[in-house]
Amino acid sequence: MADARQDFVPDLYRSLGSLAVTLLIMAVLLFGAAGTLGWTAAWWYLALFVVVIAVAIVYLWRVDPELFSVRRRPQAGSKSWDLAYVVVTVVSFAAILPIAGFDFRFNWQQLPAPLIWLGYLLFIAGFWLTSWAQGVNRHFEVTVRIQTDRGHKVIDTGPYAVIRHPGYAGGLALGLGTALALGSLVAILPVLICLGALVLRTLAEEATLAADLPGYAEYMRKVRFRWVPGIW
Repeated sequence: MADARQDFVPDLYRSLGSLAVTLLIMAVLLFGAAGTLGWTAAWWYLALFVVVIAVAIVYLWRVDPELFSVRRRPQAGSKSWDLAYVVVTVVSFAAILPIAGFDFRFNWQQLPAPLIWLGYLLFIAGFWLTSWAQGVNRHFEVTVRIQTDRGHKVIDTGPYAVIRHPGYAGGLALGLGTALALGSLVAILPVLICLGALVLRTLAEEATLAADLPGYAEYMRKVRFRWVPGIW
């Protein structure tokens, strides 16, 4: 495994570079909208983001370094309809930050401390679930496609033994946790847009996998729930 990791070191460095750019953009969105650098909640959120993503990177590098290559961009064979869902999801998630900043700046609807702490817990839980799903599922890519080039098969271990789409469930927890951690009720609005996009994407992805991936229809019968056990 150590030798195999060497093949993906350049992809790791590129991912770290992209992460640095992402952090800069996040800071601009937050503090630009807030109109000040004196927003303590935003600094705490960014610090938490750095910590959890560092842990996730170490974990994924140990279990499946190839993910740093295949998740950098959409791969050949990606469904064209899925790109629209990716754009809506990314834009709506990014919109949480400036909306929370404007909420802080103009004091629209700030949240009490207990909800902020709940936001931290949701954020950490969402990152943990998403990272776990990636570590277990080597087919966890940016877009939906049948990965014939990578021996695509059904994954039914780890969180996939309980729910069919732990990555989406974790992503929504991340989004909601971000809005709450930043103390903004208004910032939940783009989370709802993200929710709608992911619901539609989940249904479209399942239709594709059930039709074209051997064993997925049986997996759907075995694991009944998509995001939340006992609910959906």
